Amino acid sequence: MIDGEQQGRVRRLRRWLRPGVGVKRWLLAMLLGLTILATAGALLIRMLFLGVDPASPLGQLFELASLNFLPDPARPLVVILVGAAIFLYGLWRLLNALLEPFPARREPLVELVYQKRSLARGPRIVAIGGGTGLSVLLRGLKEISSNITAVVTVADDGGSSGQLRRELGVPPVGDIRSCIAALADVEPTMSSLMQYRFPMSESQPGLAGHAFGNLLIAAMADIAGDFEEGVRQSNRVLAVRGEVVPVAGVALNLNAELADGTRVSGQSTIMRTRGIRRVWLSPDHVEASKEAVEAIRVADLIVIGPGSLYTSLLPSLLVPGIRFAVEAARGLRVYVANVATQPGETEGYTLSEHVAALSAHGVGHLIDIVLANDDSSGRVPEGYPAEPVRIDLPLDDARPRLELASVVDPANAHRHEPRRLTLALLRLLHEHPASRPVAPVRSA
Repeated sequence: MIDGEQQGRVRRLRRWLRPGVGVKRWLLAMLLGLTILATAGALLIRMLFLGVDPASPLGQLFELASLNFLPDPARPLVVILVGAAIFLYGLWRLLNALLEPFPARREPLVELVYQKRSLARGPRIVAIGGGTGLSVLLRGLKEISSNITAVVTVADDGGSSGQLRRELGVPPVGDIRSCIAALADVEPTMSSLMQYRFPMSESQPGLAGHAFGNLLIAAMADIAGDFEEGVRQSNRVLAVRGEVVPVAGVALNLNAELADGTRVSGQSTIMRTRGIRRVWLSPDHVEASKEAVEAIRVADLIVIGPGSLYTSLLPSLLVPGIRFAVEAARGLRVYVANVATQPGETEGYTLSEHVAALSAHGVGHLIDIVLANDDSSGRVPEGYPAEPVRIDLPLDDARPRLELASVVDPANAHRHEPRRLTLALLRLLHEHPASRPVAPVRSA
């Protein structure tokens, strides 16, 4: 009788043969090679047998080995069954021997292989933005595709990122760190390590408030001698599903003009400011990441947001090379509206005002579809001065087209739920596949 452990091994062996793992084709190649070798061996044995006296001891051994004592229909059947049993047993023991040195995993290796193969066939997706909203989106997207490119803003000037920017001259890495942690195909402990912040301490004031992941990316950039290459190496070290790339290879400064004509600078200041009329970047002419431009060019789906309107989305879209690439892209372009307003930055904004702000900055025409939340059942956090974004765009075929879905986190009415958002985006991609030809990208 087969015990539970043996049954589990048999099930895992069967899983290696299911579609999508990519093993059966090579097993067939092995079987073909073994069949050819067996045929050659049979021919050799036949040649030797023809020259041997059947009554001699060697001839009797040949008679026994060739199963001549069995009737003709049974002989090939017995050989096939014995050969198949020996082959499968050897394959089983080979896989166990190969996997034995590896530490125990949360799930069988065959499941990880199947998952990798399946994700590699997923749609090509580019997500543009920064902050918490983008990392929430990426956690959902990485479950359906590994062909993901996160294009992340580099205009942050506050907190650990701002300090490293001032002291080391490295572009801000906080949003990049959060996106890498969201896409990293590693144990949860490593993700927690990337997000870990050193506590405030008088004995070690240099580390106080810094996120470990920020220091890691800054160190990789210093080792590589180039910021973009440092981010690439960080992607590889943490086994990111897809790629996280900065929108540009240099730090950007965000500036804003308020409704009363006042001008302010710095992302950390602007995000707390009300009455923003417009924002712009300095330096004026900055070269967009070539990886980001190429990913946008061939993407099936380009997702803008969710994220802070003026301090995450626009700082990415206002980089000329990124804007021109999105304009020329063949893929479906979806703006994911925030489910809630942000104190200061978009306080009191309706959905139409979010879209109008994009249009006022010359990027509204880049959007094919606006995806907004229509579910008001999420739990509202106590004491948070925000409110749901009121939907006041018409449900018609006007461009951009409005699409509604339940994408809010039931536990937090001010956040998207990764899986719900991903499923809504997949539905839109299925209903509105890319139809535009790939156009040449204008130079900045």
